[in-house]
Amino acid sequence: MASSKKRDLTQGPVWKALTVMSAPMSLGIFSVIAVGLADAYFLGQVSGAALAAVGFIYPVITALASLSIGLSAGANAALSQRIGAGADDDTQRLGLHAIGLGLILSLILASVIWMTFPAAFGALGAKGDVAREVGAYMPLWSISFPFLVTMMITNSVFRAHGDGATSAAIMIVAAFFGIALNPVLIFGWGPIPEMATAGAALATLIGRVIAMAVALWVAWRRGLFGVCGHMLAGLFKSCARILKVGVPASVSNAINPAGMALVTAAVATLGDDAVAGFGAAGRVQSVLLVPLMALSAGIGPVVGQNWGARQQGRAQTATLWAFGFCVVYGACVGVALMIYATPISRVLASGESDLAYAAQYLRIVGLTMFGYGILVIANAAMNARNKALWSMSLSLGRIFVIYLPLAWIGVAQFGYTGIVLAAAIANVIGAGSAVFAAQRTDLFPRSGMTFQKRESSS
Repeated sequence: MASSKKRDLTQGPVWKALTVMSAPMSLGIFSVIAVGLADAYFLGQVSGAALAAVGFIYPVITALASLSIGLSAGANAALSQRIGAGADDDTQRLGLHAIGLGLILSLILASVIWMTFPAAFGALGAKGDVAREVGAYMPLWSISFPFLVTMMITNSVFRAHGDGATSAAIMIVAAFFGIALNPVLIFGWGPIPEMATAGAALATLIGRVIAMAVALWVAWRRGLFGVCGHMLAGLFKSCARILKVGVPASVSNAINPAGMALVTAAVATLGDDAVAGFGAAGRVQSVLLVPLMALSAGIGPVVGQNWGARQQGRAQTATLWAFGFCVVYGACVGVALMIYATPISRVLASGESDLAYAAQYLRIVGLTMFGYGILVIANAAMNARNKALWSMSLSLGRIFVIYLPLAWIGVAQFGYTGIVLAAAIANVIGAGSAVFAAQRTDLFPRSGMTFQKRESSS
């Protein structure tokens, strides 16, 4: 226990707590994005069917992976609040319960995926050679899913104890093996046969197995969980705590990829060039959002520990600092994209037509990227204090009440410009709604004077 890397996030400057939790996560999240980019790059060299299969696979597995993100949010909320309250013995047992719950649920879902993916992807339109490529990838991905969930929940244990660096390092380990093994298993090397699409899935599986093993070993050595007396004591109460946040958080994280698939259907009415440009812009956007996503991962433990320690003023200060960063970073990104949208888009675009679509999206939506950051950070902060229904409502509202209807109305009236404006409007309204929700859940100061008094006292 003496060597355990734990950080008390209830003391010291709030901005420093946010920085030490969020900065390492930027590398971890970027590494996860890099795996998807590497799969698309290498499989694009195998065949057109393999690359097309990627287009079907990744939205689906992103939505499925929301279970791991949601359960991680639930475990972080339960653990960080108990840590802030000083209940160290309870946190060891709670960590074990979280991992056991995640393992059972992921095994059930993985079995369902294995049995139903042919019919599911067939309904989505995967046929012929594309369906065969999907069939080569999904069984191995299904096997890897419980390892992913276990790894993610263990990472949430690290973050709940104030250790963002180890959590990020585990994500990088998984990505490193996944990317490094990709060309070897896809194309073959020496005695290793060429596996094509199945090789990409096997690389992902190996990376997740190794990362999960490392995560569990490190957490065990540091005493973050272990075999303790009465391991099953309070099991149902622990599961209820975790699922209270985990279920709505899983839905919240699945909403965005599901909604984007429906928005892409609106883009598809304009032709293949529009879809290609929209997709290229989305990949650029995913990279630019990494710092904001990292901050959303970092704010959870800060809010959770301080809420558990009954230092709500520090949790409010953390939320205000995070929102402020979104505004400043978003302004810098917006200006940069206004100037450099075309050369940036040229890196991923395949022709002049889709280049124009991608650049238009980045110039307009880039100015409102701060709004999406505020939304995801508010969601994470509310999850950390057991207000997951609020965050789920925000995500549902942004996609299905604002973005999706406006996208379809916009494409009918103004073509591609209408879809771009719909995305920008959804970001701005989402930011305003997030600030309102944060105030209603006591995570955002209701007046500047109140904040100043609280900040000076903390």
